Amino acid sequence: METTTLILLFCFTILLLANVPIAIAIALATLATMLTTVDGLPAVTTLAQRMCAGMDSFALLAIPFFIFSGFLMGQGGIARRLIEFAKVLVGQLPGGLAFVNIIACTLFGSISGSAVAATSAIGGFMIPAMNKEGYDRDFNTAVTVTASTTGMLIPPSNILIIYSLASGGVSIAALFIAGYLPGILVALLLMMVCGIYAKKRGYPVGERISFATAISKTMGSLPSLFLVVLIIGGIIGGYFTPTEAGAIAVIYSLLLSMVIYREIKLKDLPDILSKSVTTTAIVMLLIGSSAAMSWMLSYENIPQQLSAGLLNITQDKLMVLLLINLTLLVVGTFMDMTPAVLIFTPIFLPIMESIGISPLHFGIMMILNLSIGLCTPPVGSVLFVGCSIGKTSISNLIKPLLPLYFAMFMALALVTIFPAISEFLPRQLGLY
Repeated sequence: METTTLILLFCFTILLLANVPIAIAIALATLATMLTTVDGLPAVTTLAQRMCAGMDSFALLAIPFFIFSGFLMGQGGIARRLIEFAKVLVGQLPGGLAFVNIIACTLFGSISGSAVAATSAIGGFMIPAMNKEGYDRDFNTAVTVTASTTGMLIPPSNILIIYSLASGGVSIAALFIAGYLPGILVALLLMMVCGIYAKKRGYPVGERISFATAISKTMGSLPSLFLVVLIIGGIIGGYFTPTEAGAIAVIYSLLLSMVIYREIKLKDLPDILSKSVTTTAIVMLLIGSSAAMSWMLSYENIPQQLSAGLLNITQDKLMVLLLINLTLLVVGTFMDMTPAVLIFTPIFLPIMESIGISPLHFGIMMILNLSIGLCTPPVGSVLFVGCSIGKTSISNLIKPLLPLYFAMFMALALVTIFPAISEFLPRQLGLY
């Protein structure tokens, strides 16, 4: 095991330092390890077969659909209407624009299933608006970046579909429902931090909205919010599968963006399709290469040996949870969520099950943990997008990010210690 692990880590690290794209780095590191440590196995053929097998799943068909619908939502005027709805809810509170930012990011992330899309769509509106009202630019960007990660937990979320695949078939419907309370918990804790920050800085109270305006803004946002009801209600009610839900999300997003809101024209579709295809290709290549690496690790019995080694160090449940969480936090700072989930789920899930943690609970805990990495240097994709939109630098964001990180760590600790936060809703609905 030691030789295989060292060769794999060495090759992967060297390739990353050479700025090789992570999907290609994973595939090449896996190939190099197969060639040097696995005897009697046609390495190139095996790598190709395992990559194809990793992508050969009906559930994965939902991903290109949800990616396409996410791009449609980003350009279809949905973000602006969700911001207006959030202003109706909390805009009149002290520091209300920060609360509006968090709620809008949570709502848009839950509809689009993408943290990057939420950062781009909501940040493009909210960061300039908060700057104009006297909020600190770096604080505004930090709020957007951290709040956007809630979309990874609240469905429809592509990463939950990928975890279902990696875990060997945990119900996607159960995972979707399980993400609601943890996602809302993260949003609430972020809002608490922003409330304290706003009070200390004396940030302004939002403008009072008349009852008629509030009703108008709410009605304008209802078609967008209905998408969540349509997708989740249809899955829970058994009317369609998660994969079919992705196709329905595309149809509804097209109807919303082109017919109801009329903010996307027919001429805009080729560009949106091109972006969707590019993003889908990147995600699927990550899935294929990560699946090949996971197979190679299993072939060498590395997950089983790591599991035995960790349990030899300690069998205390809290210590095991702490060690795995710390490992995932480090992994999340330099690895994208998709390969991290595909590679580390087969390694850590057997350990979790041996100490009585359900695959459902571990999945939500893992996604929340890795979401922190999305807004953490050096490889946080959401962090870089936020800096670009907010016209600031990572070094300037560190100070305002620290209390927001603390809120996310608190949410992670609560979700880890109390399984009911993840499992209550799925059990009540009979999904798990």
